[in-house]
Amino acid sequence: MIPLEQPKQGKWLIIVSFIIAIMLTVLPLPDWAVNWRPAWVALVLIYWCMAVPDRVGLAVAWFMGLILDVQQGTILGQNALGLALIAFLTIKSYQRMRVYPLAQQAVLICFYLLFYELLMLLITGYLGTGSRDWTYWMPAFTSMLLWPWLFIILRDLRRKYHIS
Repeated sequence: MIPLEQPKQGKWLIIVSFIIAIMLTVLPLPDWAVNWRPAWVALVLIYWCMAVPDRVGLAVAWFMGLILDVQQGTILGQNALGLALIAFLTIKSYQRMRVYPLAQQAVLICFYLLFYELLMLLITGYLGTGSRDWTYWMPAFTSMLLWPWLFIILRDLRRKYHIS
């Protein structure tokens, strides 16, 4: 008798975490705080690519990027390309990242997000859609500061619901 394959547990948790990340991205902020908004979707994507790279990878990153493109009104594929590159970098280094202390992970994630912001700046600069001031780079730094808390929350939820 062939045993039936049980559905993977926790798929809903991954989906809900991305929905919450998109909701936090859409959340209205005062004008002075808009450029300080963390890159919520990228942070959640990095976590899941690091925790379960066999379940969350380039396809999920591309899909989430397309959702961000539609939500933000950017060129279709702009955020998708950036998030796919972040997912690729994370999947290539997830075994090392897992053993880094949280502070070192946060610094590495800051570099990933600076790369993402640079890519977005190059694309918008090529299209000639405005210049940026120094606060353009702040999402990478605010994301770096929030990474330890996001990591701990998602790790505890992943362990509670046995996602592996």
